[in-house]
Amino acid sequence: MTPSSADSGRAAAVARATGALDDGTFVADLARRVAVRSESQRADAGPDLHAYLAEELVPSLQRLGFDTAVHANPVAGAGPLLIAHRHERADRPTVLMYAHGDVVNGMDDRWAKGAGPWDVVRDGDRIYGRGTADNKGQHTINLTALAAVLAERGGRLGCNITVLVETGEETGSPGLAEFCAAHRADLTADVLIASDGPRQRRELPTLFLGSRGVVDVELSVRLRDGGHHSGNWGGLLRNPGTVLANAIACLVDANGVIQVPELRPPPIPATVRAALAGLTFGGGEGEPEIDETWGEPGLTPAERVIAWNTLEVLAMATGDPAKPVNAIPPTAWVKLHLRHVVGTDVSDVPGALRRHLAAHGITHVAVSEAVVSPATRLDPEDPWVRFVAASVERTTGAPPVVLPNLGGTIPNDVFADVLGLPTVWVPHSYGGCNQHAPDEHLLAPVAREGLAVMAGLFWDLGDG
Repeated sequence: MTPSSADSGRAAAVARATGALDDGTFVADLARRVAVRSESQRADAGPDLHAYLAEELVPSLQRLGFDTAVHANPVAGAGPLLIAHRHERADRPTVLMYAHGDVVNGMDDRWAKGAGPWDVVRDGDRIYGRGTADNKGQHTINLTALAAVLAERGGRLGCNITVLVETGEETGSPGLAEFCAAHRADLTADVLIASDGPRQRRELPTLFLGSRGVVDVELSVRLRDGGHHSGNWGGLLRNPGTVLANAIACLVDANGVIQVPELRPPPIPATVRAALAGLTFGGGEGEPEIDETWGEPGLTPAERVIAWNTLEVLAMATGDPAKPVNAIPPTAWVKLHLRHVVGTDVSDVPGALRRHLAAHGITHVAVSEAVVSPATRLDPEDPWVRFVAASVERTTGAPPVVLPNLGGTIPNDVFADVLGLPTVWVPHSYGGCNQHAPDEHLLAPVAREGLAVMAGLFWDLGDG
């Protein structure tokens, strides 16, 4: 194929992919997938999770020339997984694509837009429905783009594709790591290219190369069995709420700065600082304005959310918040959430908290064992990052934003650490999409550009 015909073929593939949004094909495919109530947080969701893989994705993938197999999860009671292979030539690269077919609870009675969680409705630039942004819309974009390239190349792709779809991401991906370790040979690849999460800004094509990790831990103070009148006993009895408030303030100050040396990350690498230079966060459609004075001093907002650690209060309680009475409560409780970057030692977060509190004379606070998700980050200078970024720029005319890691958390450690792959994520959503909330939606302009970007990327992968 001559350079001019190659360019025209690529342009035709991009046009075919974006045309699927215009002619209704994309929305029809997405509507069929959203209609499957694959809420992994629901105790009886097993049949729906299996149906999403076996009855929806398997036929779609087989039409694209994939061999497919649905597998039981190695964790009892957790949702099934799908592996699909499309192999053309041993001397061509193999790309592992990941997606999740489960969604969070529909919250059916709380939707004000569209027609509820299970019916896709397009209203202007917004395509409403549960999973349209997370993650059914995103993997539908990728499969639509893949189909467009196959059609323009007469059924040939030029590279090998393995697809892995799980159905438990919204409940912490139970069994995913064990499954990938057991099926390592089936998942052998040169790179992971997948889509989840938001763009850095809605108008900016974005790549991210990993994610911050998460550590969940609980603090509790239990001093007695029941409450006691605050007039008769105030000043004589230790107040659990006050003890816990001081414990939190000892761990993170009034400006959100972590006070526990063991929970602070190492210095930000120069390549990470360079990748984040000039990026702005917050203030877009559906997004809050950021608090400029909150968080670690001396860092830009981009560095605070992408390249640093945060310790957040997720929920706390003492007494009866709904019906407070004039009594000193017997207990207090808080759930804390450490978002951490690569290089932070999170092997003993409970121990670090206990030692820090003890050193500051704060007693009577129990610390639970932590639930840990690892952090990952690929070097922005990795050759695969340069390849994908160049492809995106070829399609859009501008270089994408490259985030060394996402501020949130996804199971990227399974691909980076268990499978040992470089990982490049190309998200097709935005921060105001109402992900995990009522009125979740996919933004049509972002979907259109995502279809174009992925069609161009699959074309370029086929060209080597």
